[in-house]
Amino acid sequence: MAKENKKEISFVEGPIFQSLIRFALPVLGALILQAAYGAVDLLVVGWFGDASSISAVGTGSNFMQMVTLIITSLAMGSTGKTVGTSIVLFAIIGIAMTVILELFAGPIANILQVPAESFDKTVLYLRICSGGILIIIAYNVISSVLRGIGNANLPLLFVGIACAANIAGDLFFVGALKLDVAGAALATVLAQLISVIASMGVLKKGNLPIEFKKEDCRIDHDELKKVLNVGVPIALQETTVQISFLVINSIINGMGLMPSAGYGVAQKLTSFIMLIPSSVMQSVSAFVAQNTGAGKKDRAWKGFLTAIATGCSLGVVIFFGGSVISRIFTSDPAVIEQSAAYLRGFAPECILTCVLFSSIGYFNGRGISIPVMIQGITSACLIRIPLALFFSHLPNTNLTFVGMSTPITTVYGICFFMICFARLKKKGQM
Repeated sequence: MAKENKKEISFVEGPIFQSLIRFALPVLGALILQAAYGAVDLLVVGWFGDASSISAVGTGSNFMQMVTLIITSLAMGSTGKTVGTSIVLFAIIGIAMTVILELFAGPIANILQVPAESFDKTVLYLRICSGGILIIIAYNVISSVLRGIGNANLPLLFVGIACAANIAGDLFFVGALKLDVAGAALATVLAQLISVIASMGVLKKGNLPIEFKKEDCRIDHDELKKVLNVGVPIALQETTVQISFLVINSIINGMGLMPSAGYGVAQKLTSFIMLIPSSVMQSVSAFVAQNTGAGKKDRAWKGFLTAIATGCSLGVVIFFGGSVISRIFTSDPAVIEQSAAYLRGFAPECILTCVLFSSIGYFNGRGISIPVMIQGITSACLIRIPLALFFSHLPNTNLTFVGMSTPITTVYGICFFMICFARLKKKGQM
């Protein structure tokens, strides 16, 4: 049995740092591939389509990415012990979301203020991708269950397969068949389907420590409670955070063309940079869950502190190198200047987020997700959005000030969790 389960990392023994890194690296790889997923569609459509096609895929893929992030957050409550319940629950959610998105693709495009020239293409992209929601959900539930048992390598393999299939599909459907936006959407859905089929084949022959039979495909109320207790607060928190950043985007758009373009470049950079603390968060969550289950709360806490120390290294690079890395995406000096200005204000976030995300991972690993939800919602509604509005209306303001709204919000989040840690310690639960 020990030989069969070598790919599952045991966090309850051995060096803490090495265990976290071994788990975090494949998680980071999977996140990078997922972040690049929509970029591939946009890149290929940019080669073979026109401006309206680029607009449609850009807007549609951003919306679908938000939906995927919310589903992923909800799936974080799924573990090896809740497979049957998770399958039924997420099948129901998938069917409901498919119907809703198919019926309301037009109104969604209106809310997103899609330009008239790309409106019909955006609706088409959303409807084709919505038809694959069940496939997207299947991938994320399988990956969540695997990470819950300490296996981060297989999710990396599956998303790698999906990315390779997506590139091939884009070149075939968009490049060879000239299907434009419809081809990009088809490539996305079919790539996810290939990944899910591959994952099912690997799981069937993988001898993994997951007990599952067909008769387990039913709603068990105790298991459902476990999944929802962790997943719902995290999903609500993620939804609020995503909406708050959409509001900030709107605020910056109102500052003019150059700030808007500069922010767009900066966001592309930060979306990849922030994948590092995201991978740390998932690693801490799995580490804490295993050690808490084994009664090793002291080791769980040490893993949390180790993760913080490991992740806090990017801020200085971003602060001093913003203009250099901005040139990856554009050669326009004015846009580079605006992007670098935003990154200077944002830079402290690269350090602070490692502390915040590690705290979130700790509470998720302990199955205590209500504080995570409260912190996320209050941070977005009471701190991040009001601060961004305030800084954007200062005399002679610039994107550095607006960028500062995010790290200041994170400081609030860290203080919030410090209070939560103190309460746990007072209750003798640490």
